[in-house]
Amino acid sequence: MIDSHCHLDLLASHKNLEKVLDSAKSAGLTRIMAPSIHPESWRALHKISDQYHHMLPIDCALGLHPYFLNSSDCLSSDKALSHQLSELESAAQDCHPSVKAIGETGVDGHIDIPITLQQKVFHAHLTLAERMSLPVIVHHRKSHHLLLESFKQSHYQGSGVIHAFSGSVEVAKGYLERGFYLGIGGTITYERAKKTRNTLAYLLEHHVDRLLLETDAPDMPMCGRQGEPNEPRYLTDVVDVISEIYSVKRSEVIATTTTNYLRLFGIED
Repeated sequence: MIDSHCHLDLLASHKNLEKVLDSAKSAGLTRIMAPSIHPESWRALHKISDQYHHMLPIDCALGLHPYFLNSSDCLSSDKALSHQLSELESAAQDCHPSVKAIGETGVDGHIDIPITLQQKVFHAHLTLAERMSLPVIVHHRKSHHLLLESFKQSHYQGSGVIHAFSGSVEVAKGYLERGFYLGIGGTITYERAKKTRNTLAYLLEHHVDRLLLETDAPDMPMCGRQGEPNEPRYLTDVVDVISEIYSVKRSEVIATTTTNYLRLFGIED
């Protein structure tokens, strides 16, 4: 069982990482993808991957999350933005063994960062991902149409994962047609998430080879665990809900999503 999206560097400020990873391993996790959000995050995750590799393989992704463009120098000038993107490219080319993807990146229609800036940074990530032959990890919120437009305009030919997917069947098809995988997390543990649950029913029947599991820890708590930091070990909640609602064996959910992850990120079993 693999958590395809877990911010271990952020989780470290809430929990003891050794205990977190020990609990994750006991729960059946065999690997974790830790996306980054800014330059300090890249460096922290490299250290975490090196330090805890003996417990679990920790893959990393390099990116500038749209939320954190406001706290960086990106907003101050084109020169500052170019410097940040150059730093990102250099980090990717350094080829730390943990790096398996570019991201977390994307476009968010709910924050104050100018959409034009977000799209420019996102396009730079797509260009880098394609150049490095790495998948891209994509953040979205009220922005599916903008993301699909960016893929089209940039002529992006690579693959990746749409993190925390909660859209309709039609939106899902738009990503699937472009070769993307869809990350399924805590949203489906809530009964109110009827649209996402309906879409997942379609995906399980027609595109089960494109599904990944994720927690987004320490955010996006599972139903019944609100008010506490999310953890990789709670990925079992997602598996349990999928198994219960859709009458799929837990072992099948785990085996299929594990195979999907290894295929997407080019990892030999």
